[in-house]
Amino acid sequence: MHLSFLPAPPATMNTVLLVLASVVTVSLAAPQLFGRGRVGGEESTAAILLDDRSDDHDGNFNYEYVTENGIVVTVAGRRGSRGQSNMLGSYRFPFPDGTFAVVNYVADEAGYRAQSPLLPTPHPLPPHALLQVRFAEEQRARGIQF
Repeated sequence: MHLSFLPAPPATMNTVLLVLASVVTVSLAAPQLFGRGRVGGEESTAAILLDDRSDDHDGNFNYEYVTENGIVVTVAGRRGSRGQSNMLGSYRFPFPDGTFAVVNYVADEAGYRAQSPLLPTPHPLPPHALLQVRFAEEQRARGIQF
């Protein structure tokens, strides 16, 4: 349906809209730091104090690096049963308050499993739910399946 009673915008209006849309697009596409890489508003870098790597090119490898701001990463990889690299590792990084986050992990045929006091854990099941789980286990033990 064409509304002929509405005047078409002049070419200059179309040009203004096109330029405005272009400016908005470019500004949204620009990198947004929002404090990343900065500490206290100043640019932040950390020197690498240790960078030790070895790779046997057969699934076995090790690497460790340490930075002056307290970041530490250590990983050992071993060839897995299906040709993959199984990994045992840990990483540590500082929080702004000076404490550290530490995560230890294993990645193997059973998946990725991380351990850290910072990771969320499920809430304990209420007593009635535990009763239902026990009842289902008893049924499975008797061969009852649904």
